Amino acid sequence: MNNNLIKNICVFCSASDHLDEIYYKDAKELGTLIGKNNFNIVYGGSTLGMMWACASEVKAHGGRVFGVMPKKLIEMGCRTDNCDEFYSAEGMRDRKEKMDKISQAVIVMAGGFGTLDEFAEMFVQKQLGYNKKPIVVLNTNGYYDSLLDFFNKIVDEKFANEFARKNIIYVAKTPQEAIEYIKNYKEPDFTPSKHEIYAR
Repeated sequence: MNNNLIKNICVFCSASDHLDEIYYKDAKELGTLIGKNNFNIVYGGSTLGMMWACASEVKAHGGRVFGVMPKKLIEMGCRTDNCDEFYSAEGMRDRKEKMDKISQAVIVMAGGFGTLDEFAEMFVQKQLGYNKKPIVVLNTNGYYDSLLDFFNKIVDEKFANEFARKNIIYVAKTPQEAIEYIKNYKEPDFTPSKHEIYAR
């Protein structure tokens, strides 16, 4: 994927309103940078937490906002009416499929179990060669340090190949670093074989 074909960035992150301020700060900064760099956001469609902190800044700085939410959460009143386009999904699997389909890049911010589910699916999609889009982990406040250590353990103990450690994700410390990586991304020239997927 040529970087100038990247227009919509899917952002996975927390919908909690009870986090340390540092997480909302990075979410807002990321949203500002997405909008200012002529990208759009694909996100969960929520009015809550880091989700809306990021999406609202995208909208304020000229980007378009695409929300995707399962019906159960819409019925709970989580939906915002401020999306440029909003999609209702039957469930979480349909939501992830739609978000994947309409985005060309992924940024994973701090989040809970839902974010981990979304992150894991995107990781495996790229590992198996279903897409070659950039996947960036924005590691605010070292939030993902333990998870990244666990990923290393998976590889070290031969549950996955070294390929998974080197070619799937990029870890950024700041929103600016995350956006610069996506702006300069060059699609990797590889077609995973079973030897790149399974440990030897």
